[in-house]
Amino acid sequence: MRHGLILFCATLLLLSGSVRATSLTLYVATNGNDHWSGRLEEPARDGKDGPLASLPAALAKTRAARQDSAKTSDDISILLRGGTYSLAQPVVLAPGDSGSDANHPFTIATFPNENPVLSGGRRISGWKKVEGKSGLWQTTIPEVRDGKWYFRQLFTNDQRKQRARAPNAGYFQAVGDYLAENPVRFKYRDGDIKKAWVGTDAELIALHKWIDLRQFIRAVDETNRIATLSANIAQHVKEPDARYHVENASDALDSPGEWYLDRKTGVLSYQSEADEDLNNAEVIAPFIQSALLKAEGNFEAGKRVQHVVLRGLAFAHTDWTLPAKGYLDTQAAVHVRGDILLEGAEDCRIEGCTFAHLGGYALELGKGSQRCQVVANEIYDIAAGGIRVGETTRRQDPFEKNFGQVIADNHLHQLGRVFAPAVGVIIFQSGQNHVVHNHIHDLYYTAISVGWNWGYQETPCRENIIEFNHLHDVGQGVLSDMGGIYTLGIQKGTILRNNLIHDVNSYSYGGWGLYTDEGSTDILMENNVVYRCKSAGFHQHYGRDNVLRNNIFAFGKEHQLMRTREEEHNSFIFTNNIVYFDSGDLLGSNWKNEHYRMDYNLYFDARPDASADLMKFAGASLADWRQRGHDVRSIIADPLLVDPKNADFRLKPDSPALRLGFKPVDLSEVGVRKKFRKQVRDTD
Repeated sequence: MRHGLILFCATLLLLSGSVRATSLTLYVATNGNDHWSGRLEEPARDGKDGPLASLPAALAKTRAARQDSAKTSDDISILLRGGTYSLAQPVVLAPGDSGSDANHPFTIATFPNENPVLSGGRRISGWKKVEGKSGLWQTTIPEVRDGKWYFRQLFTNDQRKQRARAPNAGYFQAVGDYLAENPVRFKYRDGDIKKAWVGTDAELIALHKWIDLRQFIRAVDETNRIATLSANIAQHVKEPDARYHVENASDALDSPGEWYLDRKTGVLSYQSEADEDLNNAEVIAPFIQSALLKAEGNFEAGKRVQHVVLRGLAFAHTDWTLPAKGYLDTQAAVHVRGDILLEGAEDCRIEGCTFAHLGGYALELGKGSQRCQVVANEIYDIAAGGIRVGETTRRQDPFEKNFGQVIADNHLHQLGRVFAPAVGVIIFQSGQNHVVHNHIHDLYYTAISVGWNWGYQETPCRENIIEFNHLHDVGQGVLSDMGGIYTLGIQKGTILRNNLIHDVNSYSYGGWGLYTDEGSTDILMENNVVYRCKSAGFHQHYGRDNVLRNNIFAFGKEHQLMRTREEEHNSFIFTNNIVYFDSGDLLGSNWKNEHYRMDYNLYFDARPDASADLMKFAGASLADWRQRGHDVRSIIADPLLVDPKNADFRLKPDSPALRLGFKPVDLSEVGVRKKFRKQVRDTD
């Protein structure tokens, strides 16, 4: 009897375990059918069953399965076969789509070794050559003519194409200062602005310091050469002789690869590249003008989207919009949202995905998102920036707070293609984030920005770790006032370490490597290597009690270190650093008061005619500088770097920096780690 009872209980346990371990996998394929079960990887021979045709249909089936308690599964997956899936509207994940726990997530992923694309675009066809105009093609889009669709981006054979632009390269320049601020009025140079552009869809894009504006031309005074725009400009960002260009003017369609869309007629015109046949090309225009995929928690009910994994998917082809009067940026293209948007999401993971040809920021971990992971993704050809974390608003409700994200081993490049001030990775009012081993390059403003507070008020932006990132080709002479890593406000516990930053070049002022701006406080910067920055390797505008130790700053073009505002508290501690240069000054801007501490550093001017006796510390000799209490134990000597001209900043064994206590910085694994590089197409 007892033996039978034990056998019965064991059998019951096995059965319950098998029920617990049940899984549901649905398949989606371009040759599928939304009336099929989705349980088969490919269509059955009899054509009566097979994969589904769309992700929304698969989501509907998973939701139905969750409602059936007898069929509820712990592991639910949707696998997409290769091909392009055009979405008519955003995919929305709700709390009911959550996985059971970390070991049983809800997964939307690629079928092994295939490449599905979730596209917010539509293919454009019906092209015809225009007789008598070499290389010009046209097609008519009825939905545009009927006012149902208008787009601002176009992609041909996976390449972004330029809206008709004047001038084709470079910029026009205003004459002197603006004549008025609201609306903007300025004097233009003869022939740059045309009266025919007034009241049309032509857009004027101007660059100012760290922001841009995109507005319409409302009036042109040809006699006095004065143009009036559709909105305003802020006083503090104005600059004389401002650069600008004009897009989307029909008569600017004059260069291969340019296009123009006539809103009234629906005619799309395209000037082809050499040997380009549009009837054999894939031409895609975005239809969706908002996020392509959203995870939306229920803030009223206090329910999150949890344990969702997105793996191996490609997200592409969304558009951007423009208000009736255009826009004026304030900083970092902050008004532009993410095209994959998570709000109220917890313990979700996005890995191995591709984000390309998008109209906003690629990804946003927004309001109420906590402990999400963004790992080994490629993000490129983006209208704005790469990844947004948090909000500009400081939240008090624990459910609404943002913290604890991991952003690791991602490759971000070709950013800011529409919104030049956009940032690679930007953290707003959010703390305890880890940004590690990313490769960010080819953008026009800051690579990584942390903080969104001007001054010394307490904030939730703290304990962020930014480490082992490779950041370069930042700014590229387009905007000003930027950093490889840029910080704002009090940030207790925030650490910037082991980052490789180089080639930060502004248009005018402010191409810095490490840039502690506007009240940056309690930040540790250590073991970073920073070189070839236009203005300086390090600049503190104003802040308190920051620490820089064991960094290498090399080849600043104008200065090596900069400090701007005098304050009564300690600005920073600068110790055990190597400063190596062959142009510009050692110290720039304001070093008048003594509220900073510098010691145990090694300085070296590598110019042939330089000497220790000639080196100046903000105009002072080393002896006078030491009398003021700075660098008492520092030295001026060759640090014996292995090959600094070729960016090999390793120290030779007999380096005097080692005797000062400098610890060698290991850059072998900076940027995307080797095991992920092929996956994110990172060959650097």
